[in-house]
Parts: sequence; C-alpha cells; structure tokens
Amino acid sequence: MHRPLIGISTYLEDEARWGVWTLPAAVLPAGYHRHVQQAGGIAALLPPDAPETAAATVARLDGLVIAGGADVAPARYGAAQDPRTGPPAPARDAWELALIEAASAAGVPLLGICRGMQLLNVARGGTLLQHLDGHGGPPGAFARHTVTPVGGTALAAVLPEEISVPTYHHQAVDRLGRGLRVSAYAADGTVEAVEDPGARAFTLAVQWHPEAGDDPRVVAALVAAAGGGTG
Repeated sequence: MHRPLIGISTYLEDEARWGVWTLPAAVLPAGYHRHVQQAGGIAALLPPDAPETAAATVARLDGLVIAGGADVAPARYGAAQDPRTGPPAPARDAWELALIEAASAAGVPLLGICRGMQLLNVARGGTLLQHLDGHGGPPGAFARHTVTPVGGTALAAVLPEEISVPTYHHQAVDRLGRGLRVSAYAADGTVEAVEDPGARAFTLAVQWHPEAGDDPRVVAALVAAAGGGTG
C-alpha cells in the first residue's frame, strides 16, 4: 500500500527545552504528525529553509501541511502593524509562502491550519484582520466554538455537519484572496475555512486546529488526496 509523504512546516525556536538541553530547535506539536500517520501518511517535518529551495522540496512530497504559529507580518499584505499583532517571523513567512506557491504550481495537495490559512489568503493577495476576540483561551490553552460548513464546498463533503472545534487565534481572513472560496464560518461571521475550487489539486485551509482535537477527517482528506484519492 502506498503511504503518501506529507511535509509539515515547523517552528524555528531560538530556545527549546528538553531534558537537560536548551538549544535552538525546529519544533512542532505532535498532533500534526500523529494525525498524518493515523490517516495512513508518512510525516516529514520541514524546518524553514531558503525560499528558492521550495520547489525542489515540494517535488519530493505527495502532500503539504502549512502549520499554525506566529502572526503573518502585516507588511506581507500591505498593512501597518497593529500593536496587538505579534512579532514577525520573516524567514518563516518567506519559506512558507514559497512552499504554498510551489505546491500550487506543481498540483500538490495542500492543507493550511490556522496561520497556514491566513498565509494562503495572503499568498493569493488577500488581507487579514489583525485582531479579534473570542477565538482562543488563555495563553497556551485552546478554546472551542462551533463552525458551520458552507454547503456544496469541498469542506462540506468532508465535514457535512456543524461541528465544535479547538481554536486559538486572534487574527482572521479579511479580504478574500484570488480564487479562494469561503467554506465555513463561525457564529460571529468569522471566516473559518477557505478552499480553491479551481486548483489543480486539493487546496483547503481551516482556521481552527484539527491536530489539537480528535476529529481526523480534515487531515485524512488531505492524505487521501495525496494518495491519489478525491479527498
């Protein structure tokens, strides 16, 4: 049985601690690779690299996950920085934007999660709302709220019902990027998922954190698409 190789972007931290060590490290919450593995994929963690290597990297993959993390630099979408926006991660922004463009060009299935959804929107010329309340718990703790899929979308084919999701974000899609379609909303109207119905391959992004919950369907849809299924 073919197990598709799924690349997952990671965080680069100057000080990560484990055992007796405090060192720079590329890190990622274990839920990401576990969901990929449980869906039948092989997980490959991708630390930030030079953007010009993105196409060669994506060419080795069957699917790509752009993970959650730091706020996208507002300069990427032509905005001044709101005081509530977190510190930029310019190397990660550049690398992940290059990965998104490479996946789109090569027809490699793509799933964006939280920051990954925002970055997909920015890659397509969209903008972000830099702060909103009610979509996260206290620092380091997920909240939960309900999202409603839009009928007739690829997301609705995967998640046909209203669901409660783990969430931790204070930014969201504002102006929608080129070619993207909204495929889920929160009760307050916040865009909770986008997809590209015209893409060469499965292209979906969600604002919540499926890797922090126990619903495997979104990640399983990416793995199925990466393995040659319809997703």
